[in-house]
Amino acid sequence: MILYTTTFTTCECEHKQHETVVYFMRYHRIPNETVRRLPIYLRGLLSLREEGRKSISSRNLAEFLGYNPWQIRKDFSYFGGFGTRGIGYDVEKLIKQVKKILKIDTVHKVALVGVGNLGLAVLAYPGFKMYGFDIVAAFDSNPEKIGKKVTNIEIEDVSNLWMLKKRKIDLAIIAVPREAAQKIADALVKASIKGILNFSPCRIAVPKKVKVITIDIAMDLARLPYYMPASH
Repeated sequence: MILYTTTFTTCECEHKQHETVVYFMRYHRIPNETVRRLPIYLRGLLSLREEGRKSISSRNLAEFLGYNPWQIRKDFSYFGGFGTRGIGYDVEKLIKQVKKILKIDTVHKVALVGVGNLGLAVLAYPGFKMYGFDIVAAFDSNPEKIGKKVTNIEIEDVSNLWMLKKRKIDLAIIAVPREAAQKIADALVKASIKGILNFSPCRIAVPKKVKVITIDIAMDLARLPYYMPASH
C-alpha cells in the first residue's frame, strides 16, 4: 500500500479554503497502461518547465503530448486530484507528484551489464539523469574491456555481480547477447536486484518479486510496415 497527499481548493471565493486529502492506493488497482503513460507525462512536463510554463490545462497538456484530455484526467484520478478548476495543473507541483508516484523522487543507482555497442550507447545517453537514474557500475566478460574506463566508470568483471547488494544497487540494465541474458539475469537476482531493463532480444525468467521490462528495438521496428500505406 502507498500513501499520497494532495491539496485542492474547495471554493472559488476571495478567501479560498484548502483541504489536504490523504489517499491510500494499492498498486494492483492501477492499470499497467496508466503506469506506462506516467513517464510520458513527466517528460512533457519537464519540457514545459524548460519553456518557462508555470501552469497548464489538461487540454493543453493533452495537445502537447498527443493524448486525449480525458485520458490524462483519468490517469491522474487514480492518485487523487492534482489540478485546480479554472487554472489547471501547476507544472512544478505535478512534476514532483509524478516523480513521487514513480518512486524517482530520489536518485536510483543502476548497474549496466554488457559494454558492447549498445552498452556504450547506454552509458553515453544523458537522459537517465533527468529521471533520477545514475549508472554507477558497468560489467563485461571481455578481458580486453575489464579495467578500462568509459564515462568515468571502470568496467568490472561480470563475475563480480554478487557485489551489487553490498553497493546498494537495486536496478540493472542487461545489454548482452541473447544467449547470455538468462545467466546474467540469474546472477542479478542473486545479487538482490529488484528491477531489470532488458535490451537482449529474448524473454528472461525471474521471480515475481523482480520486475523486468524488455525492449527489443528490432521487434518494435517490425510493427511499423503494417501501418504504412501499400505501395503501388
